[in-house]
Amino acid sequence: MNSQKNINIIPFSPDLKEHIKTLNIAWLTKYFKVEEKDELTLSNPQEEIIDKGGLIFYAAYNNEILGTASLMKVNDSTFELSKMAVSDKAQGLGIGNKLLEHCINVAKENNIKNLFLYSNTILLPAIHLYRKFGFVEIPLEKGVYARADIKMEKKIS
Repeated sequence: MNSQKNINIIPFSPDLKEHIKTLNIAWLTKYFKVEEKDELTLSNPQEEIIDKGGLIFYAAYNNEILGTASLMKVNDSTFELSKMAVSDKAQGLGIGNKLLEHCINVAKENNIKNLFLYSNTILLPAIHLYRKFGFVEIPLEKGVYARADIKMEKKIS
């Protein structure tokens, strides 16, 4: 896809802090509702993700930040792929694809063995994207997110 050449993945920095919140809140309010846990994490990405050993990435298209994704640390070998959102105006540009590819490459570089995510089966394009990248469905425990009806994981080799 041609537009992917104009997409740059950049790491979190304090001056970009607001983007993870704005992108995710827009996405959450469109499809679900913002849960207390979301509000806490999105309002304090430095403390809730970075300081706990996680990573946040942004996708900039023509120098405008239109997507984000996070790797939230569970332990040294397992991270949750989380807080992934792409602006409505950027749908179809391949930003989700590029973010996911970047997260998987970072996992490989950092010797992370397992990535997992929570999603909802109404989000067909997202589920399709995760499957394309090798995520498979695993049993979902109750009570993590009210909106989650599917849990997927990818073993990193």
